[in-house]
Amino acid sequence: MTSERFAALAEKYMDTIYRLAYSCTRSTADADDVTQEVLIHLYREEKDFQSDEHVKNWLMKVTINQCRMLFRSPWRKAEPIDDYAETLQMENEDQVELFTLVMGLEKKYRVVIHLFYYEGYSVKEISELLKIPEKTVRTRLFRARAKLKNILTEEVSDND
Repeated sequence: MTSERFAALAEKYMDTIYRLAYSCTRSTADADDVTQEVLIHLYREEKDFQSDEHVKNWLMKVTINQCRMLFRSPWRKAEPIDDYAETLQMENEDQVELFTLVMGLEKKYRVVIHLFYYEGYSVKEISELLKIPEKTVRTRLFRARAKLKNILTEEVSDND
């Protein structure tokens, strides 16, 4: 891959890679490490990508695989979500609150929510990225939505 092509792709997808890595790891340091590793893989990749969508899918797969490898490390530690949420540029406080709630879900739920809502992948694409059946993706999305609904309903009733 040429340096110019790599620079353009890195610029375009670095934030996307980081967001997915953070969704998986809940650690800014780990997300930084995963992002760096994924970009190194991209730089070394000799494959001729057919389109930007092909590049993005490849990067998402590599990011997920790097996160899986990281979870095997005995030194991995999650950070408080609120610290990261404060650095995000969101339109209103509700979006920050929702992001914080999503990041509080179990990994299997938060990753499918992130890929579906924040990255815009279909159930089929998520199934391929995570190497799980489509029915499992649908179930996780359903359960994640139900958990978020319960949390939000409890908050509303507590405030009344």
